[in-house]
Amino acid sequence: MVANERKKVVLSTEFLTDIKAVFDYGEETFGYNAAKTFVSEIYMHVWNLDSQYLFFPEVRFLPTITKKYRNIILGSYLIIYRIQKEKVEVLRIFHSSQCIPKNLSPIKRIKVD
Repeated sequence: MVANERKKVVLSTEFLTDIKAVFDYGEETFGYNAAKTFVSEIYMHVWNLDSQYLFFPEVRFLPTITKKYRNIILGSYLIIYRIQKEKVEVLRIFHSSQCIPKNLSPIKRIKVD
């Protein structure tokens, strides 16, 4: 198997807002340590995208010819990212209780610096 080219991983403002909400919910529901551990696991998956960006499947609600929109399923959460020529853009994280197709419609317009 050929190794993937390494790409820079960048986080959108929307993802950073989402991850704070994930932590806050986790802390309130399960306690600080559990929330911290879960968010650390999320970040581990996100930072590993630098070389493993092709490992995860295409987002079935955002099909493209290039399959550039992909997702990671982690517990009850769906992490959406976009593969660009020189970087991987982590766009959003959603809980499964949210209406995923409705929330994905504006995802293509997210700008990441």
